[in-house]
Parts: sequence; C-alpha cells; structure tokens
Amino acid sequence: MHDLTQSRLLRWAAFFLFLQSIILTLSPAVRERTWDVDYKISHWLGFLAWVALFNLLHRTTIKYLPERDPYILPAAALLTGWGLLTIWRLDEPFGIRQTIWLGLSTLTLVLAIRFLKSLNFLRTYKYLFLSGGLFITALTLIFGTNPLGYGPRLWLGCCGIYFQPSEPLKLLLVIYLAAYLADRVSFQLFSFPLLVPTLVVTGLALTLLLVQRDLGTASIFVFIFTTLIFLATGKRRVLVGATSFLAIALFLGYFFIDIIRIRIIGWINPWTDPSGNSYQIVQSLLAVANGGTIGRGLGIGSPLLVPVAISDFIYAAIAEETGLVGTLGLLALIWLILARGLIVALRATDRFRRYLAAGVVAYLGIQSLLIIGGNVRLLPLTGVTLPFVSYGGSSLLTSFAALFLLLIISNVEDGEPAPLQEPRPYSILAGILALGLSAVALSTAWWSVIRAPDLLLRTDNPRRTIADRFVLRGALVDRDNQLINVTEGQSGSYERIYLYPDFAPISGYTHPVYGQAGLEATLDNYLRGLQGNPSSLILGNEMVYGTPPTGLDVRLSIDLDLQAKADQLLQNNSGAIILMNAETGEILVMASHPTYNPSNLDVEGETLSQDESSPLLNRATQGLYPIGSALLPLIKAEFGSKQPSISELQTFYERLGLLQVPSINMPVAADDQNASVRSLKISPLQMSVAAAALSYGGVAPSPRIATAVNTPEQGWVVLPALSQPVEVLQASAANEAALSFIQESRLYWNHIGQASVDETNVTWMLAGTLPDWKGTPLVLVVTLEELNAPLAESIGKNLLNAAGLSQ
Repeated sequence: MHDLTQSRLLRWAAFFLFLQSIILTLSPAVRERTWDVDYKISHWLGFLAWVALFNLLHRTTIKYLPERDPYILPAAALLTGWGLLTIWRLDEPFGIRQTIWLGLSTLTLVLAIRFLKSLNFLRTYKYLFLSGGLFITALTLIFGTNPLGYGPRLWLGCCGIYFQPSEPLKLLLVIYLAAYLADRVSFQLFSFPLLVPTLVVTGLALTLLLVQRDLGTASIFVFIFTTLIFLATGKRRVLVGATSFLAIALFLGYFFIDIIRIRIIGWINPWTDPSGNSYQIVQSLLAVANGGTIGRGLGIGSPLLVPVAISDFIYAAIAEETGLVGTLGLLALIWLILARGLIVALRATDRFRRYLAAGVVAYLGIQSLLIIGGNVRLLPLTGVTLPFVSYGGSSLLTSFAALFLLLIISNVEDGEPAPLQEPRPYSILAGILALGLSAVALSTAWWSVIRAPDLLLRTDNPRRTIADRFVLRGALVDRDNQLINVTEGQSGSYERIYLYPDFAPISGYTHPVYGQAGLEATLDNYLRGLQGNPSSLILGNEMVYGTPPTGLDVRLSIDLDLQAKADQLLQNNSGAIILMNAETGEILVMASHPTYNPSNLDVEGETLSQDESSPLLNRATQGLYPIGSALLPLIKAEFGSKQPSISELQTFYERLGLLQVPSINMPVAADDQNASVRSLKISPLQMSVAAAALSYGGVAPSPRIATAVNTPEQGWVVLPALSQPVEVLQASAANEAALSFIQESRLYWNHIGQASVDETNVTWMLAGTLPDWKGTPLVLVVTLEELNAPLAESIGKNLLNAAGLSQ
C-alpha cells in the first residue's frame, strides 16, 4: 500500500512539473503574443533529470524501505522539481548547476539508503561529527570565500565549486542534541548534565556563526536548541526563555551590530529607503503584489527584478508567477512534510530517533518560516535558503540528508513506538509550525490581494513599464481625434511618443523611472485597458498573458489649434491659461508654462524635478495664487455696490467652489478650507469655474477634460462629468455684471485683477462671452506670475480672437 500511494503521488508531481515545463516553453509566445519567437527548451533537461533521479529514488525506497512514510518523498520531490524549474526559468547556467547538485544529492541519498539503514553510528560518534562540522565551518574564517566576490565569506571551495559548511552544521547540531538527550534517562531543566554540555557546544557554534556574521543560521541554531530541550523537558519556560533571548539579542544588535540594525529598519519601515538598504524587501513585496491571486503566469512575470531571486527570494519569484494560489500550494507541501515528520517522530521506536525526527522537522520548519517570513515582511530578512527549493548545492545536500533521516526513521518494520510520557510538547511544536505557516499565508494574501493595488502604483515598481513594452497603450487625442500622446513600435519594444510636448504639464508622462503624471496617471486605467473593456476580456488577458488587454484611446475636450495659439502667446512667461465652455465645462485650452518635453526625461528628469521654476507642475490646476481684485465682477454680481463682510465673502467663496477641490479626472490642488478670505489662494481652474457663471446665467459648470473613451464593443462612449452644475448667482445679476465689464465695444466682458502677497505677484485676466452671444458660451482665465496687466490683456484678446470673438 505504501508503494502504491507513493507511486501515485510521484506521478501527480511529475504531471504537475510536465505541465509547468510546457508552459515555460510556450511563455515567450504568450509574452510576445505571436508564434514567431524563440521558444525555451533548455529547462526540459532539468525536468528529464528530475524524472530519472526520483524514479531511481522511488525504486530504491521500495526495495530497501518498504515501510517508509509514503507522503514525505513525493512532497520533497515536488518541492525540489518546482524549485529546479524555477531556477532554470530565472537563470539557465544556475539551472544547470542545480541539476548537477540534484544528481549528486540523489545519488548520495540512494547510497545512504542502501548502506546506512541503521542510524546508531550517528549516536555513537555524535561528538566526532559535530566537532568535524565546527572545524570545517571554522576554516571559513581563514579560507572562506563568496561565489559572488563580495559579502560574507561563508563558503569553501574554488574553480566554480563551493560548499557552505554552516548548512550541514544545522543537521549535525540536531544529531548531537538528539543523541545527547537520548542518552540521559532523566534530568532536570537546570541540571548540570543537561545544560552545560548542550549550552557549551551550542554556544560555541553560535559564537562561530556570529563571527562569520551568518545571523540566519545562528537564529536557526537557537530555535533548534530550544525545540529539542523543550521536547525533552516539556517545560514551556524554555520557549519563553528563548523568545526573551532573541528579543534581547535583537535589541542589543540594533545598537551595536550594523547589519542587524539595517535589517530591523528595513523590516519595520522599508519604504523610507526603497532604493537603498530596503531595496530587496521592497522589490520582493512588489513581486508578491504583482502576482495577485492567480499570478502573472509561468515565464511571464518579472521576478528577476528581485535580487537573488534564485535563492533568498525564490518564494517571491514563485509568488509573482503563480500568485496566492501557487504559494498556498507551496506552503501546503511544506506543511505535509512537517506534519508527516512529526508523525514519524511519535511512531519512532526509540528516544534517539524520536528526537532526531523532531529535530529535523524543527530545522526544516524554522528555516522555511524564516526565509518566507522575510520575503513577505513578516520577519526580518535572514538570508537563509528555502529547503528543497532554493538554489544552492550545500542547501540541497543538507535537505536530502534531512529527507534521508525522516525516511529511515519512518521505516518501522517491527516494534512498537517508544514510550512517551508527555506528548503535549509535540502538539505544541506542531501548533507553532502550523501557526507560523498560517501567518505566512495570511501575510502573502495581504500583500498579493489587499495591498497590491496601492503597491503596483508605486513609481519604484518597474513592472508596469515592462508590461507597457508588450501591451499597446491607448492614445490621448483632442476633440477632433488629433493625436497628442501615442504608443508606437512592436510588441516587446513599444514606446510612448509625445507629439505635442508643450502640453506635457497637463498630459503628463509614463516613465520607467519617474512613474506617471498628469492625465497619463489619472486616466491610466483606461489607457492600460483595465477600465472600459469587458470584464471577461480583462480576466482572460490576465489569465493567459498575465497583462491587461490593449489599452483604450481617450478623447480630450482640448482643441489643439487653440491650444497651440495659447502656448505661443504664453511663450516664456510663467503662468497658465484656461479657455472653457461655460455651459458644459469642457476645457478647450489648458496651458501651463514653463513646460518640458517628456521624451527627454531620461536625460533631464532629475534636473526638472529640482528646477525652481517647477516645469513639472500643472499651474492651471495645481498652482495656487492669491485672489487680489480678480473676483470683482462676481462680487459685484452678488453684492452690488454693498461692501460685503468677511463672513459674507466666506459664504460666497464657498458657494463658488473656491474652498474645495474641483471634481475633474486630473491632478488638482486647493487651499486649506480653513484659510481666511484674505489669505485664500485658488487655482486658475477654480477661477474659471467661478467666472463661467457670468457667461452662462449664473451657473457654474462641472469642469471636464476627458470626454469619451473608445471601447471595443460600443465605440466612443461619453465619460460623464464628475459633479453637477451649481447655480451660484441669480441669472439677472450675472448678466448685468457681465454687461458692466464690457470695454471698447468688445464682444466679451473682461476684467484685470492683480495681487501681491508675500513676494508672490500675480495678474489675473478674466473674460467671457456676453449673455446674448449666440455661439458657444466661453470663459477665459489668464494667470501670469508677474504684475503685467498689458501682457495679460494682450494674451486674452488674441486668444479670444482666435476663438471667434474678434471685435
């Protein structure tokens, strides 16, 4: 029965990895959305090696371990194969190396099962094994190296072959403690026979690891020591003491050891230094967030953006391409090994084997929780590997050695389980491990589902830009469908082109380094195809391609001819211009100067962000200026010749919408609602909405700039305004005020207002069509950051003439 169960499970594991291999082969076609690509086939070598090696292991266990646990080997096999194919997908040369290490580890395991079925030699020579492990580890202090050429020198070796002695040292500590504790018939928690030999040896190993600055392995040593002492004594104070010790160690390390301080800061708040010391954890969280619920798809994500993705952050790499569903499966496999390992411990025929099996479970469980918890910011980063999954020959050999011990101990052909006076410590250990894996699963769900939308919008998330290279982004067009911003090129090399650069402060940009701004940011869901497309199309593209569907074009209310005229008139002057349809709120012109060219952000981005003239700022909606005498026409319409009080002005300004942020789908700003009437600053957009009431019977419109989106099913669909028009003046009063501000028999009313507050100078020019105008009612606001009334009036006059309001 054991053989049949193990055989079936291994077949399912092989089927899963076979499907994964097929998907990896086809992934270039999926990413490029064409069959004319270079397909990936090299990873099939890893898959075939896995099939051959685990088939050999399966047959070996059938022959030499007939009563073994039938679940442990298949779970370990699937974890190993999953990790192997992931490494092949991320870095082919390392995939080759990991395949070689898998072959070496498997052959070692086969020979061990064949010739070392009795574990008594481990118990007999416990001092020799641990001393040898400590000695080899100590050699790294003299001959240590690092395969990367920098960082902690924890490896021995040369010529491309390296071995990390601290990996098997963990298992050697388990063997030593299990043997030592099993040799003691009875002991007290604080007795000399228990504490001195175990503490001295463990302390020696810890000291060696701390000198090496291998803090991850040192933490695992503490947990292994604590677990086995707890299982032997059943005293919960052991757990409390170990927890207190680690807390004190972290506290002291924060102040005296730089690497601990860096990792604690990065754990508590990685967002303060996302491109420096916290870069790894931030990119890991972004990878998990990018995976979402079902993942980007095998071979389609961007896990290589996470440093050391094949080793320390392989969990994040798997999360990005298989999503929350995949990580839950991975955690389930780990739990299966741990749970079956504890069952093996309880069924062991002697105390040594029981402690040994439990120690192996503690080692595998604790190391898995430490590295996965570090990947999802549940715990500080420790830099250890994920057993069976991560790249590393030393790690894989040690994992297979642990697998050997569990398989041998589980192979109970005769005999009853050894007496166990108090099983509760084993239940507590199982509960701690289950709680840890549950916490990791919840943390993964938090980052991949709850926090994902916010994280993916971060400017330091390059995955959005990578996706934009493969998916056509929608265009921004003017009211006559003239292109403003458009994407050109082929899949894999799409590039955003800015055809009218002077419009950049308004239209914004989408950039791999500087993120998004302007309309490119606020309309991103439409332009990326995440809104406006059928839900089935969005879901289908996410599931098949791991990317959104083709983006949708958005039509703006802008008239490019008038826009060009406004930019020409404003030229090198700092300020803004808005020309608005006073009835519908559609913005025909929105100019902001100084401006910039988004195509040059790669070269000028840093300079632009520090430029004191703020060219990146859209002055029309985000610039705030003192009002001065600009609102005189509106005040006259409301109060006539009466001098209003401060409270009356406050109420009137609130009705005009000057104390709130305008509702429009673009970045806007507004002054503090508690600002006094005298110190209030408003944007040209707020001024335009208020002034429109004089040209449209006292009604202030809802401002609009994005008017329609081109959907695949219905064509151009009108985008509704985000607010409703508001009557802010009586129609008769508004008409009378407009007529009183006509100058030189012009076809429009106009008024010049100025303000000078705290070294801020501004000139306002307000103008609009008359009540009896038969055409489109218009309102114009010109804002100059200088006291220059003639220039403001000249700009307004020329623009209105271009709009058809010539004298």
